[in-house]
Amino acid sequence: MSDQPHRILVVEDEEHLAAGLKLNLELEGYEVDLAGTAREAGERLLLTDRYALIVLDVMLPDRSGFELCKKLRDAGNYTPVIMLTARGAAQDRVEGLESGADDYVVKPFELDELLARVGSILRRQAWAQNGGVAPQLTAFGRARVAFDAHEVTVDGRRVELTRLELDLLRYFVANPGRVIGRDELLEKVWKLRSHSSRTIDNFISRLRRHFEDDPTQPRHFLSVRGAGYKFMP
Repeated sequence: MSDQPHRILVVEDEEHLAAGLKLNLELEGYEVDLAGTAREAGERLLLTDRYALIVLDVMLPDRSGFELCKKLRDAGNYTPVIMLTARGAAQDRVEGLESGADDYVVKPFELDELLARVGSILRRQAWAQNGGVAPQLTAFGRARVAFDAHEVTVDGRRVELTRLELDLLRYFVANPGRVIGRDELLEKVWKLRSHSSRTIDNFISRLRRHFEDDPTQPRHFLSVRGAGYKFMP
């Protein structure tokens, strides 16, 4: 295990808030870099793969944090992201989930809460990277999943899932063969009360791309018209 401190990238255009976050994160023992725009953040991410976490503001001057997070995920960058947003509406939280964020904090926030969320994500990452202890294993089709170690393979090839994708997969695996409605998935998996079906549909599409031989003819993640989805291992 490395003794190097975790390096965190804070992407925030409000200078006073960015400076305060940097100071308090450094007091917790982290190394912190700042970026005031999405472009600057992208340049820093190209220069190093050492970042353990990104704290990402939604309202940036050149591009939204949602867009930047989605771009990172589409490019195969799965560095954990905590989004900072002044908008606490359910639809904004849903958009953050869909973009690939691992967590979100609504402004104004309590500093202790943000620090606790940072610590929680980094502990989980470190535990997974070290293999964990007695991981919970499951297998279906050509996939093998160790949930506690956050390790997923298909035909022996490693597949990167976001925490939210893994949480959704875990819920399906715990409820094989049962038809599960979209509202139940939103509430039970992500603690959201929302009538947006688009969120779940998008995440199901991601799971199909990862695990189905032919995503257009799924064998494991089945649609049940008018009712929701069913997982068949």
